Amino acid sequence: MAAYAAPYAAPVEDMRFVLERLVGLDELAALPGCEDATPEIVAAVLEEASKLAGQVLAPLNPVGDRQGSVLENGVVRTPDGFREAYAQYRAGGWNAVPFSPEYGGQGLPWAVAFAVQEMWQSSNMAFGLCPLLNQGAVEALEAHGTEQQKALYLPRLISGEWTGTMNLTEPQAGTDVGAVKTRAVPNGDGSWAITGQKIYITYGEHDLAENIVHLVLARTPGAPAGVKGISLFVVPKFLPDGDGRPGARNDLRCQSLEHKLGIHASPTCVMAFGDGGGATGWLVGEENRGLAAMFTMMNNARLSVGLQGVAIAERAYQQARAYAFERQQGRAVGDGSDGGPSPIVRHPDVRRMLLTMKAKIEAARALTYHAAAELDRAKRASDPAERARAQAAVDLLTPVVKAWATDLGCEAASLGIQVHGGMGYVEETGAAQHLRDARIAPIYEGTNGIQANDLVFRKVLRDNGNAAGAMIGAMRDALAELDAAPAADPAVAATVAALRPRLEGGLAGLDSATERLVGTGRSDPAACAAGAAAYLELWGIVAGGWVMARAAVAAAHAIAEAGDAAAPALRGKLLTARFYAEQIVPRAAGLIAPIAEGHATITQLDEALL
Repeated sequence: MAAYAAPYAAPVEDMRFVLERLVGLDELAALPGCEDATPEIVAAVLEEASKLAGQVLAPLNPVGDRQGSVLENGVVRTPDGFREAYAQYRAGGWNAVPFSPEYGGQGLPWAVAFAVQEMWQSSNMAFGLCPLLNQGAVEALEAHGTEQQKALYLPRLISGEWTGTMNLTEPQAGTDVGAVKTRAVPNGDGSWAITGQKIYITYGEHDLAENIVHLVLARTPGAPAGVKGISLFVVPKFLPDGDGRPGARNDLRCQSLEHKLGIHASPTCVMAFGDGGGATGWLVGEENRGLAAMFTMMNNARLSVGLQGVAIAERAYQQARAYAFERQQGRAVGDGSDGGPSPIVRHPDVRRMLLTMKAKIEAARALTYHAAAELDRAKRASDPAERARAQAAVDLLTPVVKAWATDLGCEAASLGIQVHGGMGYVEETGAAQHLRDARIAPIYEGTNGIQANDLVFRKVLRDNGNAAGAMIGAMRDALAELDAAPAADPAVAATVAALRPRLEGGLAGLDSATERLVGTGRSDPAACAAGAAAYLELWGIVAGGWVMARAAVAAAHAIAEAGDAAAPALRGKLLTARFYAEQIVPRAAGLIAPIAEGHATITQLDEALL
């Protein structure tokens, strides 16, 4: 098999199915400012994005993995082809898709932007990290920047002329952002002198754009200890001149690049601010309120990292599927063809692995796009009550999407290697790169354990389970939709019969687990923390079952309307929904005991026994 033989083809039809039939593209197009999001325009946008992803970015994925970015004489050089690819990306206006036309954006819904971004992350995750961080910087400045900051930075960041970064982590602080030591001292002219070191800064230095805009957390003189004393500053690599063009070099530099398991082409920088006395920066938002401003950027990034999990799983699935059809080995049980070895796709266990990947990808994609659509409603709906409802849904789903989908990315990439057998474990096929790239996603932007605690303590216990209960109630509506599905087609009837009782049981278990956490949250928070990861996984599985049920209902109606002309992909939706019901949803029941009873061995453990 030739090295890196499997191409990437964006699953445009599946993306359109989710957007048009599951998350309500027509409703999103009716939101103020989203009028251009017609099915025809969205289809054209996805088609054009798929060309850049498949023809330009995907071929560079193995190149970037082999070469990596390098630091030479203070300059970070990206791998061969990356600068040209970024120029095409920028020229196509791809950075501008979800942002305000006031600053040069295209004003399309975030749900559409997520479909486009999935293509960048699938085709070349290391490349896709640059626009991912940039969009978070745009969100933070749009929400918290001054009018002058917005006018200066947003048009250039949205166009991709400049790129943005997020500077939180320090060597001694890690996840504990309250322990940051970077200092900010007033210069007396409205600017601040920033001194300190930041680590793990994605695209903190590179050669793709003419300027890099760093958003940096730092402490001001006399600031309170902990998270209540952190401020946010915008610190450009080059200080803008009077015309807004890059001028003098700021007092900051990349000290070194991390040597990582994967995403080699993405430069992960150790950044030094103020070696020469202080990097010039400007306060964003209120002093000592920097963490709240930074969370605008982090929450955006957390949903996007969840999308990375979907994307890398899709890439691994496509490669494993192609190999399974090509590779012949052994005689599959039940293979009725005449003579010779079977393509391994006919072996039941290979089918099980491929269907596991396919079904969970479809569920995670639908759930992630749903969260993005709720974000659109939270930002744009005319009714304040609808905005509040949608924002509560986004808040609840963000840790679930981030953690459950990124765990899927690792699982699918690992299964992809397993499908390849020994050929997957060597670098020749490229299957191993997907697992190495995927492994970072459950770690950055808050580890998945932090996401589980966020779900339990901030999103469920803080409001006594009200938001969780509201969403569980909304998910129960799918049971009635299943009952009303046109079931004359035997495949539809079989899918409904598989889905309905299992989804109902999963929802009941999730409801019960939520009530238990709310009941014990104040009296035994350690027990809640010990069961948090299992609770988040329960949410992912059941919410995945919910969107798969809705997908099955949508496919059933489409099949009934089309009759004999129904596309095979619609029947494929029934197959994956039924597989999800039979093979994935039953796993939810096994998570109840760890949530309810499994905490004692964790909380009462004598560390010496580890």
